[in-house]
Amino acid sequence: MYLKSQLSWNVIIPAENLDVEGLMLQKAIVIRLLDDFASKKASKNLGYFMALTTLERIGEGKVREHTGDVLFPVEFSCITFKIFRGEILEGVVDKILKHGVFLRCGPTDKVYLSHQKMADYKYVPGENPIFMNEKMSRIEKDTVVRFIVVGARYVEAEKEFQAVVSLEGDYLGPISQNAV
Repeated sequence: MYLKSQLSWNVIIPAENLDVEGLMLQKAIVIRLLDDFASKKASKNLGYFMALTTLERIGEGKVREHTGDVLFPVEFSCITFKIFRGEILEGVVDKILKHGVFLRCGPTDKVYLSHQKMADYKYVPGENPIFMNEKMSRIEKDTVVRFIVVGARYVEAEKEFQAVVSLEGDYLGPISQNAV
C-alpha cells in the first residue's frame, strides 16, 4: 500500500529564475521539484506520488546550451501508494450500479467490486440503490468496505490505477455505514 522510495530526478531552473544568492537558488530548486512531483501524479512501478519527505542531495548544475536554463540532478525520498494483487484494503463506496460498486481507496477512485464477487448480496434498486444480504448487512454510498484485491493495472494515458476486488474471504465486507 504505502511505499518509501528513493528517487533521482533532474530539475530544470529557467535562466530568469537564477539568482547569485545560494539560498534563493536552493528555494527555486525545491519549489520546482515540488511542482514536478505534484504534476507527475503516478508511475507504473511506484504508484501514486503522495509526499516528498526529504531532499537528500542537490547535484552540480549544468547549463543547457540553447536555452541557458540550468539542470540540477536531485536525490530525494518520497512516499507512494500502490495497490498490489492479494492485498486486503479498505475503501469507501462511491457509486452503486446494478452490476457492482465503485470504491475509493486512497488516491485510487477506480476500484470495482462486481456483484459476482459479493455472492450473498443482492441489488436493491431505488432512488438510492444498495446491495443487501439476508442478514440485513448493507453496502450503500459512503459505506466503508474491506476487500481483497483480485487484480490491478496501470493506465498510462490517465496516470492512474484501476483495481478489481472481491469480498470472497474471511472478515471482508462492510465495516461501517456512512463513513464520509
